Amino acid sequence: MKDQKPSLNVSSNAHDLSKQIIQKIEDISKDFHIVSLNRQIEACKGLFTESPIIDVAILGQFKAGKSSFINSIIGKKILPVGVIPVTTVITRIQYGGQEDAVVRFFDGKSERIGLDKIEEYISEAKNTANQKNVEVVDIELPSLEQYPGLRLVDTPGLGSIFKYNTEVSEEWLPEVGAAIIAISSDRPLSENDLNLIRELMDFTPKVVILLTKADMLSDEQQREVVRFFKDSLRREFNQDFQILLYSTIKDTEIYKRWIDKLLSSLSYNRDSEFKGILQHKVRSIARQCISYLDIALKTSVSADAEREELKKTILDEKVNYELIHSELSLIARENKLHTREIIASYLDEKHRAKLIQRLTARLVEDMSRWGGNLWRLTRQYEEWLMENMTTEMDHISRADYKQFFGTLKKAHNTISRSVELFRNLLDRNIEKVLGIKPNSVNWVVDVSEPAHPDVAFTKTFDFHFDLLWFLFPMFIFRKVFERHFLKQIPRVTDIHLSRLAYQWEVRINKAIDEIKDQALEYVRNELTTIDSLLSQAGGQTDRIRAIRDEIAEKIEGLGS
Repeated sequence: MKDQKPSLNVSSNAHDLSKQIIQKIEDISKDFHIVSLNRQIEACKGLFTESPIIDVAILGQFKAGKSSFINSIIGKKILPVGVIPVTTVITRIQYGGQEDAVVRFFDGKSERIGLDKIEEYISEAKNTANQKNVEVVDIELPSLEQYPGLRLVDTPGLGSIFKYNTEVSEEWLPEVGAAIIAISSDRPLSENDLNLIRELMDFTPKVVILLTKADMLSDEQQREVVRFFKDSLRREFNQDFQILLYSTIKDTEIYKRWIDKLLSSLSYNRDSEFKGILQHKVRSIARQCISYLDIALKTSVSADAEREELKKTILDEKVNYELIHSELSLIARENKLHTREIIASYLDEKHRAKLIQRLTARLVEDMSRWGGNLWRLTRQYEEWLMENMTTEMDHISRADYKQFFGTLKKAHNTISRSVELFRNLLDRNIEKVLGIKPNSVNWVVDVSEPAHPDVAFTKTFDFHFDLLWFLFPMFIFRKVFERHFLKQIPRVTDIHLSRLAYQWEVRINKAIDEIKDQALEYVRNELTTIDSLLSQAGGQTDRIRAIRDEIAEKIEGLGS
């Protein structure tokens, strides 16, 4: 499948100027060691090498109705929907002369599949935690003929800490051309929604709010909800957002006409829309670069001794790397200590008694059909244990694994608060000392969900006496051995539940360390950037001012 390349006439002057600005920012970042901008620079550079198709990303929290909305628009139930969060990977849908779907994997391989096979690659149920390592699924449909040049992007729901569903969505943000944020009408505007809107505004000027499940509200309630959202967003962002209602249950055709008007306008005006999107992204990263240059400019006029004093005041003991390293390491260590205990307690309380009862009843029933001498009876029992215990452990692991993430979520929340506190302290110090309010780069966690462990049966005891099977007439001793087998069930259950808890403990604690290490890398990058700007700016006032003014002038040249 080839990316569709619409015939766009994006102003070559604006395009070239944008490219010049990004190249200039990259050069400046290398020169002044502004490592904090590396991620945004790479994302912007990608816009100049890819086809200028406009990605319309559908974003939002879990179960906001994103997949149902897209299915309704394309007129086919292609994306999986359900009562649990189901989307695992990014799925892109655009116009094509015939139905087609290509799965692209992280190893660079790709596979063409039928539309009926899509769920096997993008659903949580059939591709748990993206075990198949799918990077993206591209779909082409004739039904999207009226929207040439647009590509609908279904993203895994936000609201979790894991890369396969949250970080994938957030990593996609730099690529967003236009964004439709799906929010369920039956719940209030959350802080997560506001944070998502705030972050999106750095990447695209086109943010639309889609209130899904509108059928759950009366006409009066709908008007009230729309009014509430408009007022709340205006207070928060000092601007108005387009707000659309939608339902796949009732009055769908009316709602679809509103969406059709939105998408048709984007498609028809994609030349000017893409130009605006590109310039918006460039202006956003340029503002961040200027913010860092302002720090360098303020300190460049100071004498060496003054700069050292400024640096000492800004990079005080509260934003000291070693202190933060100790703090985050302590958070990780304390949470890791409780992982095993929490998992084991949950398994014992939720599953142990029922599992023993279930296995005991099953063994009684199955043993009645077994025959042969003691050696044969023992072999059947061992095979039965292996099959049933492996099946039970695997079922518990896959059905309840999210219940094991207590320490992981707590560690993530605590580390996130510590990073936010660090960022706020650093920004406040810069503002207090230099009178500059920095345009901060956000920390986004990039951690994959822990892989499911191998829960294969481990032999927990040996029967030595079965070698003497010929000494035990079964018509006399069979009941004795059957009772012995049944008595083993609680012990074998405890051993395997304990083993399952250990396996998940190892994986979860590894993920906690990943979060800690990424937080420390972010802190290190920020401190390195600020330290470099405060240390190397001496005697470069005119040069820094000239660079800053050049970027500002180029941004002015992009127009509004």
